[in-house]
Amino acid sequence: MEGTPMAWRFQGRVQLGGLFLSLLGWVCSCVTTVLPQWKTLSLDLNEMETWIMGLWEACVTQEEVGTVCKAFKSFLSLPQELQVSRILMVVSLSLGLLGLLLAGCGSECFQFHCIGWVFKRRLCLLGGTLEAMASATTLVPVSWVAYATVRDFWDASVPDIVPRWEFGDALYLGWAAGVFMALGGLLFIFSACLEKDVPVVWMADPTAQPACGPAGELDGSIYLATRSSNLAI
Repeated sequence: MEGTPMAWRFQGRVQLGGLFLSLLGWVCSCVTTVLPQWKTLSLDLNEMETWIMGLWEACVTQEEVGTVCKAFKSFLSLPQELQVSRILMVVSLSLGLLGLLLAGCGSECFQFHCIGWVFKRRLCLLGGTLEAMASATTLVPVSWVAYATVRDFWDASVPDIVPRWEFGDALYLGWAAGVFMALGGLLFIFSACLEKDVPVVWMADPTAQPACGPAGELDGSIYLATRSSNLAI
């Protein structure tokens, strides 16, 4: 039993790292979703004018006027990769937030009254799985838009004089968000797989206080204690 406190401290640190990376990835994913810099276009004929396009709007930046943005009026008029990216990014934000809440409740950083470690481990495992799914639903749309941009950039059927769209800063932030959430989810899953003490039933001393019960409610009933899983009975 001497190694148990150290094991629990290590598990708590792993879960804390998972919470930090998952939260960082979720925030980056939120910023990626709302940023208009998914694609950028610079005109050779007018270097003082730059176009940018995101999931929700397109903007033009002029040195004298500033930045003017216009939201897309119709969802169906968007390119297919932007249509799917909208849906997947919203799904990613929902999965990431739900995974954070579940994994947070299942981590050792937050203690709740009379919640067993088996249930907490399941919450942590489910939260880690949702974070991994959120990572996938972030990386897929970002990579698809990047692929479509590269495909159109090297399209031989388009004359060389026509300006080409290039990568925007939001794509790099989206890739970082996906990696952060994937690492956070893996840390949650790893912490749930760590070996813990197995609860066994024993007859409590009539004067002993239950672990989750208030003082003064001692009736000598059967309570749960912990015994190391590597001890032979």
